Amino acid sequence: MERESLTVHAGTTPVARTTIEPYDEGRPGPFFYQRYAHRVGAEAERVLGELDGGQALLFPSGTGATASLMLATLSPGATVAVADGGYFGTVGLLRGELARWGLELIGFDQTGPPPKADLVWLEPCSNPMLTFPDLDESIAAAHAAGARVAVDNTVLSPLLLRPLEHGADFVMHSATKILAGHHDALLGVVVCARDEDAERLLEWRGHAGIVAAPDPAWLLVRGLKTLGVRVPRQSATALELARRLSGHPTVRCVRYPGLGPDPVAARYTDAFGPILSFDVADATAVDRVERSLRLIENATSLGGTATTLEGRFRWEGGRVPEGLLRISAGLEHPDDLWDDLEQALDAAR
Repeated sequence: MERESLTVHAGTTPVARTTIEPYDEGRPGPFFYQRYAHRVGAEAERVLGELDGGQALLFPSGTGATASLMLATLSPGATVAVADGGYFGTVGLLRGELARWGLELIGFDQTGPPPKADLVWLEPCSNPMLTFPDLDESIAAAHAAGARVAVDNTVLSPLLLRPLEHGADFVMHSATKILAGHHDALLGVVVCARDEDAERLLEWRGHAGIVAAPDPAWLLVRGLKTLGVRVPRQSATALELARRLSGHPTVRCVRYPGLGPDPVAARYTDAFGPILSFDVADATAVDRVERSLRLIENATSLGGTATTLEGRFRWEGGRVPEGLLRISAGLEHPDDLWDDLEQALDAAR
């Protein structure tokens, strides 16, 4: 089946909150204790594995999935090359907590070849700088140098891109965002190309207790049912907003791979997800835009049905321009969103 059909027919496993299930004639079944597996989580993993073409494992957040992947598959002293301009939480995790465990961060421009490392971490439609790597060339180069490759595919989702088909070893999603899609479930996913990697992560998850609970797993399965209609609509709205922002006198630059479009990105997908970023003059202009919004929510995160906007300098400091604003397009009518953006930008002059 096509991916849109797979998501619609995701199972309707009910939420069972029990932490134990009785043994069958003295033998534990697959769901004997919730820390290792539960029924609705297994259904979510089945659907996600089919969507991405590998073996999926759920974690309680995207950052939990990222940390688990690195700690379970790397050793102290290993180096991790992370794309510049990508999700700041991954960089912060490596510079902070994981550095204490002996992992070393190397930043690099993912539009060029990756540096020598033990793990190369790519992010197509990087958040919030919207760069896009040449996946085939970068993955082949990393493998030739002896590295494993993980792709953070949170922004595009498996509806638009399946990195395992391009040779990646792992795919990570913050399922909190586009996959669940309603800003009501905190979850992460790692999808493995190899059985032995999935077995290792499953062992780690059980021992460390980094397990997703049944309720958010059920919300994820619910959200997946509309993924096939949400992602194209949000991508089209993001492109339309990017086009209109490009002509506004207050806007200095707009970042969106579909605007142009980016010739590398266009080889891998024909739509580019819900997020775009643009620059206004400075932090004071960012503050005026945020305070002038009427329809768009001034909030963090991305991928929900309601459009959000925020200045990223408050979180990322010198990693991004002071005047950078990120939008995650929701399901509202593009004209209504533009009316709100335009009046907010006019207020920032």
